[in-house]
Amino acid sequence: MQLSEQEIIRREKLTKLREMGINPYPAALYPVDATSKSIKEEYVEGKKVVISGRLMSRRIQGKASFAELQDSAGRIQVYFNRDVICPEEDKTKYNEFYKKLLDIGDIIGVEGELFTTQVGEKTVMVNDFSMLSKALRPLPLPKKDAEGNVHDEFNDPELRYRQRYVDLVVNPSVKETFIKRTKITHSIREFYNQKGYLEVETPILQPIPGGAAARPFLTHHNALSMPLYLRIANELYLKRLIVGGFDGVYEFSKDFRNEGMDRTHNPEFTVMELYVAYKDYNWMMDTTEQLLEKVAIDANGSSKVTVGKNEIEFKAPYARIPILEAIKIHTGVDVAGMDEVELRETAKKLGLEVDETMGIGKLIDEIFGEKCEHHYIQPTFIIDYPKEMSPLTKEHRTNPALTERFELMVNGKELANAYSELNDPIDQRERFEEQLRLSEKGDDEAMFIDQDFLRALEYGMPPTSGIGIGIDRLVMLLTNNSSIQEVLFFPQMRPEKKQLELSEEEKTILDLLKSNGQMALADLKNKAGLSGKKWDKSMKALSKHDLLKVEVVGDSKTVHLTS
Repeated sequence: MQLSEQEIIRREKLTKLREMGINPYPAALYPVDATSKSIKEEYVEGKKVVISGRLMSRRIQGKASFAELQDSAGRIQVYFNRDVICPEEDKTKYNEFYKKLLDIGDIIGVEGELFTTQVGEKTVMVNDFSMLSKALRPLPLPKKDAEGNVHDEFNDPELRYRQRYVDLVVNPSVKETFIKRTKITHSIREFYNQKGYLEVETPILQPIPGGAAARPFLTHHNALSMPLYLRIANELYLKRLIVGGFDGVYEFSKDFRNEGMDRTHNPEFTVMELYVAYKDYNWMMDTTEQLLEKVAIDANGSSKVTVGKNEIEFKAPYARIPILEAIKIHTGVDVAGMDEVELRETAKKLGLEVDETMGIGKLIDEIFGEKCEHHYIQPTFIIDYPKEMSPLTKEHRTNPALTERFELMVNGKELANAYSELNDPIDQRERFEEQLRLSEKGDDEAMFIDQDFLRALEYGMPPTSGIGIGIDRLVMLLTNNSSIQEVLFFPQMRPEKKQLELSEEEKTILDLLKSNGQMALADLKNKAGLSGKKWDKSMKALSKHDLLKVEVVGDSKTVHLTS
């Protein structure tokens, strides 16, 4: 492993600390009794406190120094004075330990007293401090130059998602997103718990991946010598519990779908599913309006939320539009009653790519998704889906070609999917068999036949309504994030490319280009300050690795980064 100059220096300091008898990674409890937030909110001049945190900045002025500690609640200023920390003749703890062996990013503990500086800053006067964890890598902290320009920000998405631990330390707004995510899930739990519904857990490893139309992940259980699937939904297990006598159950489930990745899809995602006996989809629409209004207020203090350029109002009621009517509104085509051939031709005329494996359900879904979905910015229930699109949904009570299903659209994307649940075991078996025919036709997202679920229905399931709400997408909406990666602590990433080992001269050139953007070749060479030999060698290596490019326009040459 090749270490940078900073990493080598920090390891040398680590050795010196140990030589001084200081354990850089002590095991003993550290008696923290305050946080940066509690100090500021409950400030008492002269109060003794014990705090801990990461050293984020410091200004050493001889025998005194101001520094900032960052803990889980924020930052607090601390003041180090050599004669307070070292009242005896031996000043080693300040002169050597504090000034020379501590680095930005180190985690330390501080015992001290509160005081207010002349400029009104609430501060901790340090009486003593302890090393709690030595940081061997420097943090990528942003810096401001004399003109106020910010450099070295840790804002590259690839690095931020891979190194979320660093992202959380140096970008405070990221931490706020995940704190708000927890508030959102707590709010949902509170809403359902007050209604007496039971939070449950169902299997992640399943012999049949049921409850949704999606491509599953397949694994193998060695002891049982059988294939298993990571669940694509928890619906069928929750409905088994309704059969078993529970009136209302819900689960925050991790689901897995072996499909594409983009700004709104991650192969591992979180869904909240709820099933309540003796209810229908009309009741579920009313309940969902109440829930989301409450959650928005709990998360942001208002039912109105800004998402990009749009202001979204989560206050009830929401519009309710049949899906076939929505297609007619936005395409001018009435697809009601069309057979598969007619739908496929209609989709082609609308400029959509379709194939022979797509049945009526998928064709309608494709038309709506491409031509209609993006129009629904404000919360809108799209209702009454054709039966072919909804194999687990009860037939519509006034139109046997439709089902009692809705999807909730917000900001042009699906947020929730809900039904009056199909509880007729004979009808359900026929729907599953139709899915099997689609599978044989080549549809790799068609549902499996779950014989045990059918057996459960044959024992009798009461009239039930169920809903699945995409938690990741809900958090995106309520935190104004356009990418799902921003609301997942550790989103799925492509394999990390092997990091190039760059020389200090090569790093100097790249840093100049990152700070200044495109530069004239002569200016870059001048600012780099390298000898002719080192300059030629570095530029040749950077060009070889496709990290920069030199362009010739007329008599001038410019250099820019390739990505």
